[in-house]
Amino acid sequence: MYDFYEPYECPYYINSLMYNPNNMYEAYGTYPYAYWINTPMYTPDFWRRLKDYGPEPFVVNIEEATKQNNNFRTALWTGRHLQLTLMSLNVGEDIGLEIHPNTDQFIRIEEGQGLVKMGDRRDRLDFQAKVYDDFAFIIPAGKWHNLINTGHKPLKLYSIYAPPAHPHGTVHETKRDAEEHHRH
Repeated sequence: MYDFYEPYECPYYINSLMYNPNNMYEAYGTYPYAYWINTPMYTPDFWRRLKDYGPEPFVVNIEEATKQNNNFRTALWTGRHLQLTLMSLNVGEDIGLEIHPNTDQFIRIEEGQGLVKMGDRRDRLDFQAKVYDDFAFIIPAGKWHNLINTGHKPLKLYSIYAPPAHPHGTVHETKRDAEEHHRH
């Protein structure tokens, strides 16, 4: 039963060049164009156009976009049920003590270091953790929280809110702009 060996011929393997300088899209077969052609990330002036791309389908290198953002807060994508914002906290700056009663929040640190504090009461933030590059944390709805930049360079992060916490197209260049917006 196992003595007989017959080589398996698979019609799916193709011997082709990995890179052809005359036609770089040849390796992609029948797909009409490379996946990155319509991605705004790869247009030369993308970084000058950090704006809200929601609710349309969107693809981005989130690490690069986060590191390039120099605004305190930039909404990058806002939909009906979810929002993606980029933030940059200057040395010693914090997000500001806040609570989102009906919004869960996910934060990922791409560059820098900080201290996150959370609690059930404004005057009792009994949860605290140090966060660095590649750390992520979740803030449940109804928790008071703050994030403080404890490093020596800007703290770059992105935040996902569900549901959205800021109006479509929100851009706050500084923390003062954000505070002013919340007062109105």
